[in-house]
Amino acid sequence: MNITELLQPTQFLVDADGSKKSVVFDYVQWEGILTLLEDIEDSNEIHHLRNAGEEIVPWRQAKAELCSEGINV
Repeated sequence: MNITELLQPTQFLVDADGSKKSVVFDYVQWEGILTLLEDIEDSNEIHHLRNAGEEIVPWRQAKAELCSEGINV
């Protein structure tokens, strides 16, 4: 789901003059927004690591290596 779809049912609390003062999300919306922000953060981190010449290991590979060492992830 993209951010536009997540924000469609957004509600606003307004003051007596009709000025927006707060934003109200339901919990599913909030979780979706957090997931998108985490994805953006992860993407930025991968970009910086690649630019620094660091090796990028896919999660499945890293998980398999950790599990083979007896680390439960």
